[in-house]
Amino acid sequence: MRWPRRPRLRTARALTAAAVLASVLTAAAPYPADETQDGRLTDLVNPFIGTENEGNTYPGAAVPFGMVQLSPDTGHNTGYDHSHQHIRGFSSVHVSGVGCGLGGDLPVLPTTGEITETDNAKYAARFSHDDEEASPGYYRAGLDGGIGAELSATPRTGVQRYTFPATKKANVLLNAGQSLHQTVSTKVQILDDRTVRTAITGRGFCQDTEPYTLYTVTRFDRPFTASGTWKGGKVSEGTEESSAKSGRNGAWVRFDTGKDRTVEATTAVSYVDAAGAATNLRAEGGRSFDHVARAARSAWEERLDDVRARGGSDTQRRTFYSSLYRSLLAPNIGSDADGRYTGYDQKIHRAKDFTYFQNFSLWDTYRTQSQLLSLLAPREARDMAVSALHVDEEGGWLPKWGYGTVETNIMTGDPVTPFLTNAYQQGLLKGYEERTYRALKKNADGVPPAESPAVGREANKPYIADGYVPYIKGRPHTKPGDSDYDHGASATLEYALSDAMLAEMAGDLGHRTDAKRYAERAQNYRKIFDDSTGFFRARDADGKFTGPADPAESEGFHEGTSWQYQWLVPQDLPGMVGLIGGTKAANKRLDSFFAYDELLKDPEKTAREVWVNGPYDYYNADKYNPQNEPDLIAPYTYLSTGQPWKATDVVHAALTLFTDAPTGLTGNDDLGTMSAWNVLSSIGIFPVQPGTDTWGLSTPVFDRVDIDLDRRYYPRGRLTVKAPGTSANDRYIQSARTDGHDLERTYLTTDALRRIRTLSFEVGDAPLSWGTSRHAGPPPLN
Repeated sequence: MRWPRRPRLRTARALTAAAVLASVLTAAAPYPADETQDGRLTDLVNPFIGTENEGNTYPGAAVPFGMVQLSPDTGHNTGYDHSHQHIRGFSSVHVSGVGCGLGGDLPVLPTTGEITETDNAKYAARFSHDDEEASPGYYRAGLDGGIGAELSATPRTGVQRYTFPATKKANVLLNAGQSLHQTVSTKVQILDDRTVRTAITGRGFCQDTEPYTLYTVTRFDRPFTASGTWKGGKVSEGTEESSAKSGRNGAWVRFDTGKDRTVEATTAVSYVDAAGAATNLRAEGGRSFDHVARAARSAWEERLDDVRARGGSDTQRRTFYSSLYRSLLAPNIGSDADGRYTGYDQKIHRAKDFTYFQNFSLWDTYRTQSQLLSLLAPREARDMAVSALHVDEEGGWLPKWGYGTVETNIMTGDPVTPFLTNAYQQGLLKGYEERTYRALKKNADGVPPAESPAVGREANKPYIADGYVPYIKGRPHTKPGDSDYDHGASATLEYALSDAMLAEMAGDLGHRTDAKRYAERAQNYRKIFDDSTGFFRARDADGKFTGPADPAESEGFHEGTSWQYQWLVPQDLPGMVGLIGGTKAANKRLDSFFAYDELLKDPEKTAREVWVNGPYDYYNADKYNPQNEPDLIAPYTYLSTGQPWKATDVVHAALTLFTDAPTGLTGNDDLGTMSAWNVLSSIGIFPVQPGTDTWGLSTPVFDRVDIDLDRRYYPRGRLTVKAPGTSANDRYIQSARTDGHDLERTYLTTDALRRIRTLSFEVGDAPLSWGTSRHAGPPPLN
């Protein structure tokens, strides 16, 4: 398919769900087929990046923050693996970069001939990457038997076009009973000779979780000649309905493609009810595949055009824009076209004056992606934060790792606090300040009741009483998901970080007593520092240090070691440095952690062979892990130890791990977390104190980046970051200026970003004194 040229957009738009829909559905008339593709940013995006080596991304079709992600499933537990050779179906729901099976609802597959198998692992179609392509909003693959499959999407629908050989037995299989998670119950109904409806209830993400239900309705562009259902291994013709508690269950429809070889279908989804799916189909369906695909591409082009990067290598530009694309895939719209959504109380509500969003991987995204969205998509970021407040008000507690209509309780700590305080500090919660604070205070001081599905800050009682989360081996889990008691040391650090962020918000709002109390709790990181080892260490319920004394061991830490978690004190790095023994000792330890001497000799080799390498190699290491969340801020610690050039050295070495190949992601992308790290670090601004409005600075990889900003939040409307001549050799900041004024600090605040138009760096081939003064680094909080 040839894509038309679109004139470059000159203004940024923070699209609401309605505006996204308008962009997707109101594309202009078809473009001339002979127009070129030169200059389109979407041409730089490779959706296959991360589909090998457990990046766990998907290559299929979606629009920004869309409810639907129509993508092929090959048998990998999260959907698609580039090394596989068979497609089991094109399913409607995927979550980018997660580590466990989730979504994959309603895999649909075109076939020909008699239907003899009902297990999609057996009827899966062979395909070749030589006959496969993907771009933002579009996917195509040639399947065995001469069948072509194309996919595109609107916010709440997935649109398919299947091209069959000439046959009277061209089938489309709609499999309700198999997905990437455990199905609890399924129902299929053939409503008429064009329409199939399903209801799929499933559960399970890493561990057993509460169930959710997805409703779908699929409308074909012409009548089928035959249809039926299957249950288990039995295939029936002429049947109109089939239900199952679990196991295989589905519907099939058949077409005569002797004259017209193409079949188009639109699948609308809803997390509310069957009527919601029908509403979404009426609102967004009824348009041709070509129209939808062009509009989806246009919506992505408009989003990517908000960031114009100049300079850098071709690989850097491709990985940058591919990362920006993945950063804008989630969280996802959760409300139907009429505003209805299912809350965490499992009741139906209606969103007023906001779009309801769902799918919050907060332990991951609070460190990078939330801040990137606050810059590039503040309207959606605001609605995402408001949605989290509704989760609290309707379900009784703030989310930790929310999927669809349920809480999964995956991961530990208190990630919702920096997520919401970031939204507050970025100015996104005007009118919601006290409402947000009340929800956060309840979360910070309490524990969800037994009847609540949420675990919240599960270990708050001992933490508040003693200043740390005890590590208790073998403690029974009372609710599905992860337990803070299993990771007492890292949970303590996460709680303390969140207390610091909440103290800042409390102080701003005039809650001085609370601010003092939370600020004192923010120092609880000191309670788990073991003077005998010079590292953090888990403590048991009696207060004794427990587990191995070796800081390269992982016991008591979630997906990391004490070496990796020692820098997760962004609220008080000077205090942490003091515990280690002072700035000189801290820099020596940082140099060891990053293998700095080796890095200077060969950055890419050090990144791949000396640092932790492997998507799930979290444990038992004394080196930097660039592939997982606990270490994302760590390189920027040098900004606070008087050696900012080393932050650039480490960051630029880590950026070499991002490539434009299927293996080009560093571990799970976790709903855009790693991608957002790449985007922000490539621009040269990074949220070094997540939950605040502080941005640390390092050398950009591009000569110039122009960022269009929403004037409702950024009155200047644009920020330009310049670093003329930046390269692998000339990577050291000699000086920095904001609108022509000297900047000696190694950080900026969001308020400063709002006031300036240009951040300029002069770079050279050796470090100078920029950013090395005593007060140049980000200040401690409270």
